[in-house]
Amino acid sequence: MRLYAADSSNCLRNVRATLQQTPLVEMKNISKNFGAIRAVQDVDLTLYHNEILGLVGDNAAGKSTLMKVLSGAYRAEAGKIFLEGKEVTISCPSDARTLGIEMVYQDFALAPNLDVIGNIFLGREVTYNYLGGLLKVMNQSDMIRRAKEGVQALDVDIATLDSPVRFLSGGQQQCVAITRATLYNPKVIIMDEPSASLSVKAIARLHELIRKFKASGISIILISHRLPDVLSISDRIMVMRGGRKVAEKGRNETDLNEVVNFVLGLA
Repeated sequence: MRLYAADSSNCLRNVRATLQQTPLVEMKNISKNFGAIRAVQDVDLTLYHNEILGLVGDNAAGKSTLMKVLSGAYRAEAGKIFLEGKEVTISCPSDARTLGIEMVYQDFALAPNLDVIGNIFLGREVTYNYLGGLLKVMNQSDMIRRAKEGVQALDVDIATLDSPVRFLSGGQQQCVAITRATLYNPKVIIMDEPSASLSVKAIARLHELIRKFKASGISIILISHRLPDVLSISDRIMVMRGGRKVAEKGRNETDLNEVVNFVLGLA
């Protein structure tokens, strides 16, 4: 019996080790064309649990296009996507959200005339049944409560949640977009150039948030032209050029000069 128990214990450890090594997301042989333009060509991407993956490359390298395939904004012509080892179909953003994949776009994708609460719950309004289910009515009190909790969790000062977001600063607007992405317990958050319109102080705060997300169990894909920032915060770096993946390195396996050379095609 002791031998059997020992064998079972070893088997359990092996299973746990295998599960930990199973990628959270795998994109295999992804291709996306826009007419004659081959934006993404036969690209593989792997993202592990509790990982920050830096995705870098020059303009038109295919970074955002690849991530829009993962987030459901685009449909690939070829390739497969796996989530925790199982093949999934992502035909639209709602498919991605259902699977726990959220994307914070470079322009934040906010409706400028709507208030903070309206943007956070845009397309996912909380409702309750009225008149025995004949009507669905928005649950304003619940949305206000959840929006406040989400904004407070990011520790960003927004004076009022009922003001149109066009009156907010770039950092505050980003906070609204991130709150929207984190409200439904995502497994993956994709951030497309999140520091493009932020001050140095706001970028430091953004990095704190990204580390906080990782600590809470969320994996991050970070698209950015700010290579020093990416190297300082990412666990791995993936480089794209001309629609193809040209390099993939652990943070401790590379440096800024090598990454720049990959981006420019000199390595």
